[in-house]
Amino acid sequence: MSTGANALLISPAARDALQTWLGHQRALKGAAENTITAYQGDVTDFLAFMTLHKGDSQGLGALAKLTISDMRSWMARTRGPDVGPRSLARKLSAVKAFYRWLAEREGFEATAVLSTRSPKFPKKLPRPLAIDAAKAMIECVEMQSRHPWVAARDVAVLTLLWGCGLRISEALALKGKDAPLPDVLRILGKGGKERVVPVLPAVQEAVEAYLRACPFPQERDAPLFKAVRGGPLAARAISQVMADARMQLGLPATATPHAMRHSFATHLLDAGGDLRAIQELLGHASLSTTQAYTAVDTARLMEVYNSAHPKAAG
Repeated sequence: MSTGANALLISPAARDALQTWLGHQRALKGAAENTITAYQGDVTDFLAFMTLHKGDSQGLGALAKLTISDMRSWMARTRGPDVGPRSLARKLSAVKAFYRWLAEREGFEATAVLSTRSPKFPKKLPRPLAIDAAKAMIECVEMQSRHPWVAARDVAVLTLLWGCGLRISEALALKGKDAPLPDVLRILGKGGKERVVPVLPAVQEAVEAYLRACPFPQERDAPLFKAVRGGPLAARAISQVMADARMQLGLPATATPHAMRHSFATHLLDAGGDLRAIQELLGHASLSTTQAYTAVDTARLMEVYNSAHPKAAG
């Protein structure tokens, strides 16, 4: 059943509460529209299931009385060929966020919902590019554009991702006033968290080359990187540039802008970088997120261990 049809099964009170919560997420939490759309679909489907499961339209009072058994029934019904553990975990996360807000507003305990355990799933490891592949990617995008200034722009963006470990959104958020790039950048990342990132000379030079070639004037508060017609450069344009390049280079579909950021972290680790320092450079809130990078190079780490450990040497 579609989300649109499911919306008709929800009580007016529940529907109003959901819309109020979505507005709260949009206005106060700054959630992206894609996130809002996903939240709306996930919570709508959950509320519709409860209507069918209970055999009656679920007003706010009924929703406050859900049990662990109700939650298990929803998870069992939702899990299927098209919904794996990762997708189910995302849906449960959306339902919990809605219930956390609803319980606080309506003054009830949402223990049954909030204590429901998320399904376990293997974490996807980052797929970084090898150093040679990262270099080849940058060289390839430079050759692709018919406009030299666009080629210089694409090289500058990819060099920022790889050389500074920036997210694509962070690179494209740079303004005219940020140029010429200083030796240290202050980046405002996810959740408004600020971090300090050293800027390599190669990154500074790539951005300078772009600025010299760019036909559009740079304004202090306008985006540093321009689209072909002078407007803000969109992330999807860089994704497409990399997609074209990886086809020419025979690289996998995982060779994306985010892979350049992963490569930054992996290559630092490979050179003996400290995991905690890499965490700070990436702007990860949790060290466990950064620790995923260690799994990428397990073979190298084991080789170093076997050659250097006293017991192995003895």
